[in-house]
Amino acid sequence: MSGTKRPGSAKHPGSESTPGMDPFADTLQRLREAFVSGRTRPAKFRAAQLKGLSLFLQENKQLLQEALAQDLYKTAFHSEVSELILCQNQVDFALRNLHTWMKDEPGAKNLMTQLDSVFIRKEPFGLVLILSPWNYPLNLSLGPLVGALAAGNCVVLKPSEISKSTMKVLAKVLPRYLDQSCFAVVLGGPEETGRLLEHKFDYIFFTGSPRVGKIVMAAAAKHLTPVTLELGGKNPCYVDDNCDPQTVANRVAFFRCFNTGQTCVAPDYVLCSPEMQAKLVPALQSAITRFYGNDPQRSPDLGRIISQKHFQRLRGLLS
Repeated sequence: MSGTKRPGSAKHPGSESTPGMDPFADTLQRLREAFVSGRTRPAKFRAAQLKGLSLFLQENKQLLQEALAQDLYKTAFHSEVSELILCQNQVDFALRNLHTWMKDEPGAKNLMTQLDSVFIRKEPFGLVLILSPWNYPLNLSLGPLVGALAAGNCVVLKPSEISKSTMKVLAKVLPRYLDQSCFAVVLGGPEETGRLLEHKFDYIFFTGSPRVGKIVMAAAAKHLTPVTLELGGKNPCYVDDNCDPQTVANRVAFFRCFNTGQTCVAPDYVLCSPEMQAKLVPALQSAITRFYGNDPQRSPDLGRIISQKHFQRLRGLLS
């Protein structure tokens, strides 16, 4: 395993829970106590966590590429452009702007505050829960994590159990690079996630389906916890009759097959005239053959559907 080992071993609540016992209580209490102590607030601490995250990406590049290949059959290039570079860019951006973000902003005075100093000070929420998906299991885990750490929060990261290999790297390796009194990775499936959501968090960031998003929002509402929901949707692609069919086909085929279509902004369907359809269908066939050969299943550049369950769902759409 590549990467520099850090002192201590990371524990992963939820992975081996005992019936009747709360596998998350001790971890959440530890993190909340760390936040109340003020440990995460100084700029120096926040920068240290971000630098640790950067070091994690640099020292474990090959390990992360291997995990993404096992989960989604991503090539090294695909992993680089769709996951690793994006994560590193977000860390670098946060480090460059951290002190600016933390500065007080002058506020407008009114009749009651003419003799006062008026300013806006950004405060961390406290204990943040990040529920990340399987389609971009690294980028959509670390992206929200960068923001949460830069804002001075303590963080619980729950990666998707479907992208198993990447989940294991995040659980076993990432905590070595961060302050474990302020950060934890928890594991489990829907049952464990449900138990986790019974706890009070100060902010929840969820990326996934609208169905699960409703569950997350309902659980958060019980504690009046603010939530960010990044949910999937439908993405039609309109093609005008004046467009060049082959240019359109190249672009649609590329973005539809990027990550094997497992992207929230991938084109779902095409809207066009019958005349354009007659030109576009053979152009799409030509583009796919050019990208992935006569037998795409053998192409090293085409990824794979994440699981048998998801594969069967797609087969059902075609039947």
